[in-house]
Amino acid sequence: MRRVIGVLVAVALLCGVGLAVYLHAGQAEDLKPVRVLIGSEKAEFFNDPEVAAEFRANGLDVRQQTIGSWSMAGSDLNGVDLAFPASRGPAEEIAKSKGITTEPVRPFYSPLVVIAHRSTAEVLKANDLAEQSGQNPWKLRMGPYMEAVRNDTKWSQLKGAAGKAELSGDIYLTTTDPRTSSSGALHLAAVSYLANGERVVADDAGFDRVGTLLKKLTDKQGDQKTSSDGPFSDFRSGVGNPLVLVYESQVASLKAHGISTGDLVVLYPDTTVWSDHTAVGLTPEGRKVAELLRDSPKLRALEARHGFRPTADPGALGKALEGHQGPDFAADLATADIRQAQVAAVPVLAKLVEAAKGK
Repeated sequence: MRRVIGVLVAVALLCGVGLAVYLHAGQAEDLKPVRVLIGSEKAEFFNDPEVAAEFRANGLDVRQQTIGSWSMAGSDLNGVDLAFPASRGPAEEIAKSKGITTEPVRPFYSPLVVIAHRSTAEVLKANDLAEQSGQNPWKLRMGPYMEAVRNDTKWSQLKGAAGKAELSGDIYLTTTDPRTSSSGALHLAAVSYLANGERVVADDAGFDRVGTLLKKLTDKQGDQKTSSDGPFSDFRSGVGNPLVLVYESQVASLKAHGISTGDLVVLYPDTTVWSDHTAVGLTPEGRKVAELLRDSPKLRALEARHGFRPTADPGALGKALEGHQGPDFAADLATADIRQAQVAAVPVLAKLVEAAKGK
């Protein structure tokens, strides 16, 4: 009798395992594979198991591939369901090339910021290149900074820089290659806007007015990385230039996850650019991913935890950073008097990039 009961129990267990495998396989078959092209700055978000789980709960198996945002516009998009660059320009070019007339989805954004060590920020402040007081965030004064670049000002000329080995050579920001990366191109847009009297460059006179400065900004850097992850990683490794342009989200994500950033300081350019991460759905599945990124409360909370500012809930970032040690961030960009530069149309921006690269 015991032997019979044992056999029955074993059979039941096998049936249970078989049923579980069958159901799991059925679930996997129900998932729609979705191929997404993203900039490297969003890789950490898409690799988050909680993000993947939310997509799977909505019947989607999202598989991402990283590429420079500006490179995305000229890449082969066959088989791609969603193109998700870090700014509106390449997204609009993609939509145009694919004949898509519906408005792209902008689920979240992130301003461009400058990172530096605190001792470097203090030298900038002592020389009126930066400002900070009380609970206000650090700000880089773009007017004096651009004048320092025009005059080939060296760190050694600044008071307080003596004895700091990392402060050598000319003062400039390290940026990405504007031909391939949105952050580099958007920085040129901001600088050209300021250098043109806070007007978008729109004619030959404007190009003549800003071209020399853009080329100087680029020439000082030498070789430029193709995506924002490169300069950020170099800075965290203790190599490279003292001032690096990154997305706010790259630093905010570290703070939200409780990862130490040492004495890193975030400086907001007093006039900067909001990087509107813009999703272009090329298939129904791709459009569904874009809409979930915008509308899902779960995904919006995860976006904030990865340092982004959800368009539908910009206060979410502040909540995600509460209680964590790290650099200070602007709770509200408008209240902090951080202005947004107007970005030129893509054909004009392409000409500015050519000017910066000396072509």
